[in-house]
Amino acid sequence: MLTATYQLNNQNYTFDLKETIDISIPIQEGLDNPNCYYAKSPAFETIRSGSFVGSVALGGSCNYQQITITPHGNGTHTECYGHISADGTTIHQSLTDFFALALLITIQPKEQKGDFIIFWEDIVGHIPSDLSLEALIIRTLPNYTDKKIRNYNNTNPPYLDSKIGEELAKRQVKHLLVDLPSVDREVDEGKLSMHKAFWQYPTHIRKDATITELIYVDNTIEDDIYLLNLQIISLETDACPSKPVLYPIKK
Repeated sequence: MLTATYQLNNQNYTFDLKETIDISIPIQEGLDNPNCYYAKSPAFETIRSGSFVGSVALGGSCNYQQITITPHGNGTHTECYGHISADGTTIHQSLTDFFALALLITIQPKEQKGDFIIFWEDIVGHIPSDLSLEALIIRTLPNYTDKKIRNYNNTNPPYLDSKIGEELAKRQVKHLLVDLPSVDREVDEGKLSMHKAFWQYPTHIRKDATITELIYVDNTIEDDIYLLNLQIISLETDACPSKPVLYPIKK
């Protein structure tokens, strides 16, 4: 066992670093990825130059590919407030602290006028009053494995009511992770109410806060406190593919 102690507000938590739980969805070539907002599927192109071919299977000395992806539409990704701002801020600039105390909860969205919505009232009862929380992870029901390859386009997936963003901002929760294509309604006339509420945009912008979408949390993983390691590519853009990894608390 390899353990680490994480201290937050004078409370110590010990985690087993050998028990890694990856809640990202790997991006692969072709159609076997989640897809939303009409993104093109990821493309893996073999590089060729003269007699060189970047494929060992095709006789080359090594594999060498150009990969084309759309972070917001192809799989697990983490975004900063630069997603809704014209100031050019990138996720690489915003996310500089990669560990956080996280709470995983499971929620059944409620139907309202044909939409399926998660409300603050559905969440607040899952958060212990004495817990200092830095990240919240929401797994939605039903939790089928086809979330890993689901085409969400034009399906009006579940989303979060904007009060959730307001309340999490009040509680200084910096990282929100969901297994949905967006925290906002698929078609919302550009309001992006939940994004703006969580980031407190544009009046009191929380520049170090992030939203991670299109995760997948297996049903075998218990609702509990975890140490979150939020890993991203060093890419200067508003969002990039990410790999959130959880470590269970040592009982």
